[in-house]
Amino acid sequence: MPVLRSPGISSGLDVNAIVAQLVAAERAPSAQRIQRQETRLTTQISALGAMRGALATLQSAVEPLKTVSSFQTRAVASSNEGVFTATATSSAAPGSFEIKVVQLASAQKIASNAFAGGAPTVVGTGTLSISAGVRSFDVVIDDTNNTLAGIRDAINTAPNNTAVRATIVTTGDGSRLVISARESGAVNTLQVVAAGGDGGLAALEYSAGGPSGNYTQLAAAADSLVRIEGFDVAGSTNTVSGAIDGVTLTLEGTAPGALQTVTVGNDSEASSERIKKFIADFNTTASLLANLRRFNPTSREAGPLMGDALLRNVESDIRRQIAAPTTGASPPYTTLASIGITTTKEGALQLDEAKLNAALAADFDSVGRLFGSDDGIAARLDASLDRVLVGEGQLDNRTNNLRGQKRTLGTDREALDRRMVAVEARYRAQFSALDVALAGLQSTANFLTQQLAKPVS
Repeated sequence: MPVLRSPGISSGLDVNAIVAQLVAAERAPSAQRIQRQETRLTTQISALGAMRGALATLQSAVEPLKTVSSFQTRAVASSNEGVFTATATSSAAPGSFEIKVVQLASAQKIASNAFAGGAPTVVGTGTLSISAGVRSFDVVIDDTNNTLAGIRDAINTAPNNTAVRATIVTTGDGSRLVISARESGAVNTLQVVAAGGDGGLAALEYSAGGPSGNYTQLAAAADSLVRIEGFDVAGSTNTVSGAIDGVTLTLEGTAPGALQTVTVGNDSEASSERIKKFIADFNTTASLLANLRRFNPTSREAGPLMGDALLRNVESDIRRQIAAPTTGASPPYTTLASIGITTTKEGALQLDEAKLNAALAADFDSVGRLFGSDDGIAARLDASLDRVLVGEGQLDNRTNNLRGQKRTLGTDREALDRRMVAVEARYRAQFSALDVALAGLQSTANFLTQQLAKPVS
């Protein structure tokens, strides 16, 4: 039997093309089914990702509302910000307080006598012990850093120096070493003590309680003094905290003989803006979820999650949480509707701003509890979203399930590839046999033709 060198060479059939077409025809239904399922799963996974993003945005909007303290911020105003500014926490009680800034806190600053030779002047060697209150450090001065500039640099780069800064100021009569305490207040008085060496560093000694002939004091170490409602409050800095519950004053200047006021009130504007942001983000989320489950009867187009049970349950739970009354709030402000927030027939939230402002003015604390109490709308909604968004939550489980289905489809495609290899081999075997058979028939036909063509003897 002849050996087939190329499929169809004997018969004239294009075996390769025929086999390819047959394999493609047999592959097509399964391959198309796998592709359709894969496309559907990819679309659903993407849709779940969009759903996650929208729900996470809504949860971020809920965050500033889910505790009473974060909701009930205070507005604070100074009658003269050139004298002091103020901030307040939610613990501050609304009210007005008289303030008189008598004295600002200051950090001590001293300047040495002038060295006529300027910064390169050699001062001396030894050890400088420098302190500002209880913070102190030593600087060793030797032949490598015994100039005025070298001493300045040694002070500033000392690894344990948290007390002072040193600079050089040069004028017509020479250069001066200026030492400034890092912190204000009387407790941070400067002291410079020289020891050892050649004695030259004695020119830089300073003691606030002793002779000060080596330095000129540019600024004294002083405490702040502020009179609040007639009571004196002193401190080492220009920040006054705790004197008025929940209020921090930052002293900026003095106004001798003048009384100023700090006024604390409910920050209704900030609370209103938080609520408006919540409404906007809620509506954005609601719109996206509705689009994911849409169905257009005219075009017959469906959203990627139409009929999805998880989406339906999430929407239902969100609606339930925002509709339920809050027991922690005081009547009549126990529901969103009571403060001017209602739901349209399309499912969006709409705001009656005048009604909200009236509620904030009438009972600011109760509006805060409506959102931020333990069973408040924000707390309930946050917990509901957690059940969906947290790791191993409903959304993760659903997404992982779809990804598992995609992996199964990959396995199905590999199995299909293996089956098609076998199918192709079978078709090639069949056509090879046919080709051999046709080659045999052709040989017989040629023999008969030759015989019939011979003359009859």
